Amino acid sequence: MPAPDAAATARLAVFAPLESRGRAETITRRLADAISLGLLADGEQLPSEPDLAARLGVATVTVREALSELREQGLIVTRRGRGGGSFVRAPKQEETAERLRRRLSDLTVADLRDIGDHYSTLAAGAALLAAERASPDDLERLGEAAEAFAGAAGIERQHHTDGRFHVEVAAAAQSARLTREEIRTQTDIGPLLWLPGADVHTRRRLDLQHREIVAAIAAEDGELAARLARRHVNESLERLVELHLSLVEPLG
Repeated sequence: MPAPDAAATARLAVFAPLESRGRAETITRRLADAISLGLLADGEQLPSEPDLAARLGVATVTVREALSELREQGLIVTRRGRGGGSFVRAPKQEETAERLRRRLSDLTVADLRDIGDHYSTLAAGAALLAAERASPDDLERLGEAAEAFAGAAGIERQHHTDGRFHVEVAAAAQSARLTREEIRTQTDIGPLLWLPGADVHTRRRLDLQHREIVAAIAAEDGELAARLARRHVNESLERLVELHLSLVEPLG
């Protein structure tokens, strides 16, 4: 049987039933996260309201409320009539860059360290479990995700493929809850981590780190995989801290 596409496991987490029923804000956040990370592609049609409600285990009116909020945020558009439905509208890079810089300026170095501690612990734990649990299909998807980053052109595409790589590591850990937390974390901190951009040297180093993590998972060396994942995140955080200081010091 052919391996599923590289995003299949993560997409299952997007549409998994909610832990708490009747939570429109939970649906809104989950779909917004998936759109921001590129798990739901620009222009993609969402399932119908009844289908989405059935998948998520909530009432149709709850889904309708969530979709209304997503329309307010500009993340989906709804068309009526034949061929109609709700379609993803991915935010453009220029629409978010200035907002992200303002958000970064409002944070402190202590805030960033705290965020980094959470993210690196999550990434290390996912890599450790992936080394213990990854199937051959999971390893194939991880390799595809690493290759996607290596071939990505432009900051936005590099950001998306880096985030997708980490989501696939979490998915290889065989935990839907861990995968959803990785998606949430990627959409929360991922855009900030890519604000500094990546020169050729940095991109090559990230590419090498992805491949090293995949190799450690394939070798079932959980301790090494966890250590590499933690280092990967911490180095990205250091670049973000440098940018943060460059933004706030002129204001000091």
